[in-house]
Amino acid sequence: MACPPSRVPPTEFGQQHQAGAVDGEVPAGWSLLTTDGLVPSPANSPLGCPQPVGGEVRPPPDTTSLSAPWGEAEPARGTGKLHPDAPSGNPNAAPSRQEVPGSLDRWEGQPEDMTASSRGEGANVGPGLSPYEPVLPHWFYCKMEDSKPLWTPFSKLDSLVLEEKHCSASELEEVVVATDGGRYDVSLARRSRHAVYWQEATSEVRRCTWFYKSDKDSRFNPYTEECSQKIENSYKEAVLTNEWNRRVEFSTGEVIILHNPKLMMHFQPSGLLDEWGSASAELSKPWAVKRGTEQTYGDIYAGEPVKVDHLVFMVHGIGPACDIRFRSIIQCVNDFRNASLNLLQTHFKKAQDEQKVGRVEFLPVNWYCTLHGEATGVDEDIRRITLPSIGRLRHFTNETLLDLFFYNSPTYCQTIVDTVASEMNQLLALFQQRNPHFSGGVSVTGHSLGSLILFDILTNQVDPSSKEPAPRQSLPNGNSHSRTKNVRSLEEALKTHGLSEFHSVLERERLDFDSLVLCSDADLKELGIPLGPRKKILSLAKKLAPGQERREEEQMGEPVVRAIPGRASMPRQEGGAGEQSRSPLATRGLAPLNDKPVDVGIGQVMVNYPHLRFEPEIFFAFGSPIGMFLTVRGLKRIDPNYKFPTCRRFFNIYHPFDPVAYRLEPMIVPEVELEPMLIPHHKGRKRMHLELKDSLTRMGSDLKNGLFCSLRNAWLSFTRVQLPVAQLLPDPPAASSQAAPRESAARSETDGGSSVQQHDGEEEEGEQQQEEKREVKIGMLNGGNRIDYVLQEKPIESFNEYLFALQSHLCYWESEDTALLILKEIYQTLGVSLEQAPH
Repeated sequence: MACPPSRVPPTEFGQQHQAGAVDGEVPAGWSLLTTDGLVPSPANSPLGCPQPVGGEVRPPPDTTSLSAPWGEAEPARGTGKLHPDAPSGNPNAAPSRQEVPGSLDRWEGQPEDMTASSRGEGANVGPGLSPYEPVLPHWFYCKMEDSKPLWTPFSKLDSLVLEEKHCSASELEEVVVATDGGRYDVSLARRSRHAVYWQEATSEVRRCTWFYKSDKDSRFNPYTEECSQKIENSYKEAVLTNEWNRRVEFSTGEVIILHNPKLMMHFQPSGLLDEWGSASAELSKPWAVKRGTEQTYGDIYAGEPVKVDHLVFMVHGIGPACDIRFRSIIQCVNDFRNASLNLLQTHFKKAQDEQKVGRVEFLPVNWYCTLHGEATGVDEDIRRITLPSIGRLRHFTNETLLDLFFYNSPTYCQTIVDTVASEMNQLLALFQQRNPHFSGGVSVTGHSLGSLILFDILTNQVDPSSKEPAPRQSLPNGNSHSRTKNVRSLEEALKTHGLSEFHSVLERERLDFDSLVLCSDADLKELGIPLGPRKKILSLAKKLAPGQERREEEQMGEPVVRAIPGRASMPRQEGGAGEQSRSPLATRGLAPLNDKPVDVGIGQVMVNYPHLRFEPEIFFAFGSPIGMFLTVRGLKRIDPNYKFPTCRRFFNIYHPFDPVAYRLEPMIVPEVELEPMLIPHHKGRKRMHLELKDSLTRMGSDLKNGLFCSLRNAWLSFTRVQLPVAQLLPDPPAASSQAAPRESAARSETDGGSSVQQHDGEEEEGEQQQEEKREVKIGMLNGGNRIDYVLQEKPIESFNEYLFALQSHLCYWESEDTALLILKEIYQTLGVSLEQAPH
């Protein structure tokens, strides 16, 4: 057992004593006092621990390592000896100065075995060293949560960069530092932090060294920089002079008492009253005060990797809130990004150590604010016609469900697609400007209605490999007929729809709008026009003919929904394999009442779908209703040969209880029944309750088959009738005829005995067929790979799927399984494989 340390209390600073050794010289093997105020043990001591002071062992006269000479040793309180603040005539006198209520003296409330260094005493260091060490500042920013300020530390990397710029820049110089992976900029002169890629309120930034915590606070809050500097100056003076119990007073009446380095308290003014006019008990409780972040915030996040490997745009669905906690798209994307950073450290650790992997940047795309902003005025229009009853329900409907109807309106659909496309183009340009060395790919992600918006935009992109890209149509002011009024000639109409190469053929035959309406498909076929272009020409002629236009304008105000020109509305091909259809989505099997095939495209509202300035590598859809919308638009089947013009891969990710999600694979290969691909759990293997469910299902199937075989054998044995002896001698033909059923029964029994083995073989064969179905080619929408991916429900969700239906539609933003699937597919394109998940 180690020896307890002995306390050698210091004297007041400034007393000059030339102390010699008491009871003779200091014995050989002894050294001077250490920096913690303890007397070291002899060099030959077997315990190697400080020994108690016998009498008084003082440093030799030539000591230079002590900050001040030692005076009279002070015993512990309560021993009848002198108190350091008491008059010399009264050993137990109280302190001479008035203490603040609740304050503690240097020795009061401290353990008896507390060393001098833990009380801030005996700050003795070696020659040339100061006992005071400056505090290491850390930078914080303030964000509001539930109308309350929440101070959050910057990462260590960002804080070091901010401190370096702060120390090197002058007071008048405007310095802006990029933080949080370049998503925020910090102005050191203004002490403000503002977002770069989205609209967000400016937050305050503070250089923090001292912190306080009240009884109501769950975490430490920083003092202002002026208060922190004042406290630090008093702390420095106390350390250098070894004088504690210092008071730091403020103009508000608040007082901070520095009892020792381990105990510092903040006292509120005693004259403050609560709302009832009485002194509040909470105000009398002192606040804890700490210096630095080591004892307040512990291990702070180191920071994000600087290198960005891939960029992902995330488009939200209906309404302003994106999850069950009614958070915005910005907050949800931040959580999704943090989850991906954690997964990179666990599932790509080796690649990170080898510096093969940086990080994936996720940026939100917000179209709701533009649609419901002052520019459109749609909220005010809806408010005027909304009934006053059941106000909350109507308010929820107006904010969320109406977005579905807005997207089906030509006017507001144009606003939505323009906002989404322009936001992504602008974000990409700004990101490349701030990251000039970025050479990675770009992907897109859509949730709910956002996935349908992206699907329609990607469907109407121009294939870069096409020889003559089709110009996009224009639809100003949401009028579905305004474009036809702007078309002045057949040549202009054909050029607008990418059919200018056939203008010379039609002009040679002197065909105009009116004559084209009278032409049939066979007439155009005789002119040598292929099937796809002539279907488009016939459809265009019907829409642009003056008589047809007047008939449409006489309809009851309902906007006409037409097929989208270009690749999105190419008519289906009825020819053989040699004439491949250019239609992205096939309409085979869909015919009107007259049994004549018609071109319905995919039923999109006729708007001008903008062009994206990038080619997405992967399209991820969360809880997507794309399949339902395509079916409602009149689409029976997606052509297996169809793929997005500019996007190579597509994943439809959904929760099994999501009421809004629909599958897409049955629309591509309806003749094959395939279960969706199960997304693995981020910790490896399948969830335990799902494995148990599968085991019970297999066990129940085995028991049912075994019971059926047993009942069948028992029934066969009971139906065998024992005949009398007289009847056992029938005619030879009869005997042979009765022997046949018995032989058949015996064969049945033999077959019944081997039924279990046959069932096992069928089960193994079924598993092999299931594996083969997993390898089946599902069209070209995802490069021939599987499209539908289903998440694993949590154990609590399996008890009642209706109870968790709404939460299931909003769970993707916090789903680590979803984030891991995205990271796996993205880094797979970069040649980086997923590591084995830790258990």
